[in-house]
Amino acid sequence: MTLTQRKKKNSSRRAETILVTGAAGFIGSHVVRALLARGDAVVAVDNLNDYYDPKLKRARLAPLKKQIVFYKIDIADRAALEKVFKKHPISKVCHLGAQGGVRYSIENPFVYGESNIVGTLNIFEFAKRYGVPHIVFASSSSVYGLDATPFREDARADTPISVYAASKRAGELLAHSYHHLFGLTTTCLRFFTVYGPWGRPDMAPFKFTEAILNGEPIAVYNNGEMKRDFTYIGDIVSGVIAALKKPLGFSVINLGNGKPVALMRFIRAIERAAGKKARINFLPLQAGDVEATHADIRKAKKLLGYNPKVEIDEGTREFVRWYKDYYLL
Repeated sequence: MTLTQRKKKNSSRRAETILVTGAAGFIGSHVVRALLARGDAVVAVDNLNDYYDPKLKRARLAPLKKQIVFYKIDIADRAALEKVFKKHPISKVCHLGAQGGVRYSIENPFVYGESNIVGTLNIFEFAKRYGVPHIVFASSSSVYGLDATPFREDARADTPISVYAASKRAGELLAHSYHHLFGLTTTCLRFFTVYGPWGRPDMAPFKFTEAILNGEPIAVYNNGEMKRDFTYIGDIVSGVIAALKKPLGFSVINLGNGKPVALMRFIRAIERAAGKKARINFLPLQAGDVEATHADIRKAKKLLGYNPKVEIDEGTREFVRWYKDYYLL
């Protein structure tokens, strides 16, 4: 199906051409599916790097390839990215492309400077240059650093404790600058510990599930005294789509579940879904980690109609089911 055909598919609303960066990523691929389901045309960009197995990234894209226009490029490559903006009449940008990972950023800081800062600057500059009025930018709960919980959007967020967190905060500040100088509308969404089918192998839910199913020990940091605002992927996607629909000038909005869960409670949910007990190695808190995250989601509810629905037991069952299907267990 061509982009033009997809635009015509849904006559109940005016279809748009959405540029999605990081389209082969965990959140990006789910957002692409949601946009296609509502009849939009999708121009997808991803560099398919090897931070984790590119086979998983290609597998996420495989069922979507015939319905989208895909470019294998790095958003830090200014010339390549500008060609995409020149070629397509982009209505909005959903900028999800980034180098993820708190711990990886401590040892590989330049990767984050290139992708998360230079790449994001390129997105804002070309959106300005080619008249794209609205961007949804994927930020992170990591920007709150050592701020007190629950995390509210009006917190200073000026104490990041990892290069990753600092790079995401830099992206938010660039967004504010482009809004102030050029009127570019940007909604910065601070995601909280997203999990679910097609999740990232470097994140705890994936690592825990993989180890438990294979009878291997799992590393649990801070001796298990951690809480995370685990948020199911379907809830995150609903928030992203709502933000694309509703430009709000410059805005920063939390997307979480609003109910922090003890890490051991999350592990027990995976155990039940997997039908196996975990072998646990308790370890000290790692550099760059915070002990707890907790999203205040009142702003998202008020402005976006955001209403997370999936609780831990249901979400972990869905993830474990996907994991077994994908790895043929």
